[in-house]
Amino acid sequence: MRFALLFAHIAALACLISFQAVAETDPAQELPDVEGAQGLLPLEDLRTFTRVYDHIRSSYVEELSDSELLEYAIKGMMAELDPHSAYLDAESFEDLQVNTSGEFGGLGIEVGMENGFVKVVSPIDDTPAQKAGIEAGDLIIRLGDQPVKGMTLNEAVTIMRGPKGSDLTLTIVREGIDQPFDVVVTRDIIKVRSVRTKMLDDDYLYLRIATFQVNTGRDLREKLEDTLSERPNIKGVILDLRNNPGGVLQASVDVADTFLDGGLVVYTEGRIDSSHSRYNANPGDSTAGLPLVVLINDGSASASEIVAGALQDQKRAVIMGTRSFGKGSVQTVVPITERRAIKLTTARYYTPGGRSIQAQGIEPDVIVERAKVTAVKPALRTTEADLAGHLNNGNGGEEMGSKARKERRSDSAALLTNDNQLHEALNLLKGLSIFRQQHLAEATTETLGEP
Repeated sequence: MRFALLFAHIAALACLISFQAVAETDPAQELPDVEGAQGLLPLEDLRTFTRVYDHIRSSYVEELSDSELLEYAIKGMMAELDPHSAYLDAESFEDLQVNTSGEFGGLGIEVGMENGFVKVVSPIDDTPAQKAGIEAGDLIIRLGDQPVKGMTLNEAVTIMRGPKGSDLTLTIVREGIDQPFDVVVTRDIIKVRSVRTKMLDDDYLYLRIATFQVNTGRDLREKLEDTLSERPNIKGVILDLRNNPGGVLQASVDVADTFLDGGLVVYTEGRIDSSHSRYNANPGDSTAGLPLVVLINDGSASASEIVAGALQDQKRAVIMGTRSFGKGSVQTVVPITERRAIKLTTARYYTPGGRSIQAQGIEPDVIVERAKVTAVKPALRTTEADLAGHLNNGNGGEEMGSKARKERRSDSAALLTNDNQLHEALNLLKGLSIFRQQHLAEATTETLGEP
């Protein structure tokens, strides 16, 4: 009796949902006959489902309630779709809302699943995971004494979260290292600082975006405007999106808008009308066309790729580094109840030039692999400025003796050793700045009408 009632309820619900879907698509359309309706769940598959359900409910070694079994069924459906679709129970839904605001507890890594193991998409800046040496691409095979194989992503994330100050041992498999190794990470309250800035060689602005949060676009614009007002002679900008796992779609549009003078940023396409959207930049480049170099790598995903793809297609920036992660899909969070939701992949996004980044990524204009580079120290030679009684510059220029030259070389060598990709980006930016200054000078000469 229970089996028959369950089957009847599910079958009736399936028919009702299918009829309602047809009616909502075209309200003027009459409801079709059951036999001719498209989109109805096949009865034989429903029978299979109810048979399995009934066997589990009556014969499983431990008793499970109907609500538990139905929740498991929902999780199973979501897990089979793609790595980014998921069922969010009350705890996961709350975590998602907290993460987009920029403060949460845990290790500080963006993760996904690969072949049953947790894969690190990227460590977040200034977090315990980054400080412990966790790298993008690492596979986590054990969490403490628990094997990851067989866990869902949500279960793994739950284990990684914990009270501040508590330790968790991660067993890591890393490409290029023969054996798995352990890394102990001390949990902390993760307060993600989305945007950071610093000056390079006094004239070049370095902007680092760690993740895309709700206010990232606003924070970037404010920091950029403050810096330009204090240093109006800035010659170029480096935007570092390496190991940025993405985040809020609108934030990526806002960031691209900061550097674009109008035009398309990204568009999305899916099966339903609401998934077709176009996002455009507003007129006005906040940097007034300053040369721009964008750094990406295989840890740059989703929103990072939207920004890089838009700036590349619009010919606004030179993209440097290595090919990005390749997540070109849009997830929509659909609340099911007040405390539960589903995160469902509803569309693919495309760059202004019509490129889909899904499973392909952004190919940099200039490929620079991360490498350990050691500068060859030149022999310390005596220069004209070192000679006793030498003539001064005559034009009031700074004298460059051997000591001053060594200090300049040391600064450059330190950047080369610590971050060769940033070093190359700075060199490229200097070249772009030289060409820009030449073009501005030529344009000024033509305007004045000088020969």
